[in-house]
Amino acid sequence: MDASDLETLARAVADGTMTPAQLVERVHLDAVTDLGYAQVDTERGVRTGVSEVIYGAGKTAAQIAGIVAAMREAGQRRVLITRLDAEKAEALRQAGCDFAYHEVARAGVVGELPEPDGNGTILVVTAGTSDVPVAEEAALTARFLGNRVECVNDAGVAGIHRLLRHAEQIARAQVIVAIAGMEGALPSVVGGLASCPVIAVPTSVGYGANMGGLTALLAMVNSCASGVSVVNIDNGFGAAYQASLINHLPGKEA
Repeated sequence: MDASDLETLARAVADGTMTPAQLVERVHLDAVTDLGYAQVDTERGVRTGVSEVIYGAGKTAAQIAGIVAAMREAGQRRVLITRLDAEKAEALRQAGCDFAYHEVARAGVVGELPEPDGNGTILVVTAGTSDVPVAEEAALTARFLGNRVECVNDAGVAGIHRLLRHAEQIARAQVIVAIAGMEGALPSVVGGLASCPVIAVPTSVGYGANMGGLTALLAMVNSCASGVSVVNIDNGFGAAYQASLINHLPGKEA
């Protein structure tokens, strides 16, 4: 159950098709589904506006299928599964789970993506083509959460004119997710151009001194551009979630 589901139930109480006691019982019953290997937080959407997201890495296909089934049983219309590799996605299909697989993003979506309802556009920018998998995770997550998304790829500082070609998109964005490996300089440049929050995502792309993304992470944390915040290495999901929260606050018109 998410916030929109709760609103539907509240309307049912208002028009007399459901009693207040039935509403309380429904919300209470939906609080947690204990599967033994997982306690599915089916009330998270009511509390936070976004239902639980399944982290696929480290879980078996059977476990993921069970969690999806529990969420659907609780009335969840759509479910996002992140860090889902192709082999596990096929096993999940064999387990009878109906979902759309997004291979580059390494994610699965149960149900249909919603129509966007945020205040503006989330712009996802990558420094290089090698950063695209993280960007695709961010873009899909943002769309799953009901946002309009635009993507600009391969616009790193080694050829800064590539970024400046997209100055208009940067100017009108409500939030920007800037993704980079190597030296991690892109978010600082974007932060100096944009009037909106910039969420920086360091990636594990780079040669040895990149240290699996640590160099980019430290560069982004030490950015001298104001308005730049940083998430963990390769965490496209976390950046998109934060961007969605910002985009659903009162702000610029679409």
